[in-house]
Amino acid sequence: MKISLQINASPYQHQAADSAWHFIQAAILSGHEVYRVFFYHDGIFNALRDARPPGDERDIVKRWSDLNAKHGVDLVVCVSSAQRRGLLEQTVAKKLGGYQAALADGFRIAGLGLLMEAIIEADRHITFGA
Repeated sequence: MKISLQINASPYQHQAADSAWHFIQAAILSGHEVYRVFFYHDGIFNALRDARPPGDERDIVKRWSDLNAKHGVDLVVCVSSAQRRGLLEQTVAKKLGGYQAALADGFRIAGLGLLMEAIIEADRHITFGA
């Protein structure tokens, strides 16, 4: 089965990101394909390169980056949600004088068209977070 996910909540304020990550791990182990994870609204905070949780806490951003590196899961951050919250795509940040390396490894910024494509292409689409 081909699955797509949407994450709407920030990584340390809500259980949504953890639940989604564990769900994906189980799906991959069960032989399912994870087509895309789309980070929307406050979910874009899952993609912040400079998030540094204390050493005894889970590093959710690193978990997502590792998921991309190990399994090739497409991690897409909504461009509008990101811009509203100060996370700029590299070329936009350069043009506006913003921080150009804000996005963590494995993530990319794109529009809602990729969310719609994921919903259409996947057999199941699951949303985590309000």
